[in-house]
Amino acid sequence: MAGVDEAGRAPLAGPVVAAAVILDAETRIVGLDDSKLLPPEERERLFLLIQSRAVAVGVGMADAQTIDRVNILEATRLAMGAAVAALQVVPELVLTDFVRLAGLDCPQRNLVRGDQRSATVAAASIIAKVTRDRLMEEADFAFPVYGFRRHKGYPTREHRAALERHGPCLLHRRTFQGVSTQMGLFTV
Repeated sequence: MAGVDEAGRAPLAGPVVAAAVILDAETRIVGLDDSKLLPPEERERLFLLIQSRAVAVGVGMADAQTIDRVNILEATRLAMGAAVAALQVVPELVLTDFVRLAGLDCPQRNLVRGDQRSATVAAASIIAKVTRDRLMEEADFAFPVYGFRRHKGYPTREHRAALERHGPCLLHRRTFQGVSTQMGLFTV
């Protein structure tokens, strides 16, 4: 059974990242929960445990340009499908955090609050969140004026102020409200 979840649907910048995780039925990882409910240090600790104990882990992502082209829900589905395809073990069942995926070669169940109800979905949530956070921390080196290290692209006051001052960069989702309103003010 593979759990699948994503991170990064709400930010104004950066990719949406999805993960698929297959855990051994005998392996229990204490502390798994929805990644949004865990402090960063605990997510990092669990990320390493999941990576070392999982039967398989797959990651997929869709960049800002893909999100702008197909919309955030479809980009999420693309990233999730890529994460399942990246698994080195073929799952017999896929559990998602309530996103229906097309084209799977196995049955799926789409759980409401799946990251709180399923250990595999919670594990996928953590892998996706830590992977995305790390990508945004790296992006801070390329685009330091935006403060991606601190807010990871989410629409904080700091991020909105940087958008007003500097306009969008390559990582910004130009179709998102808050970015699109800045487009006419800057040459992009």
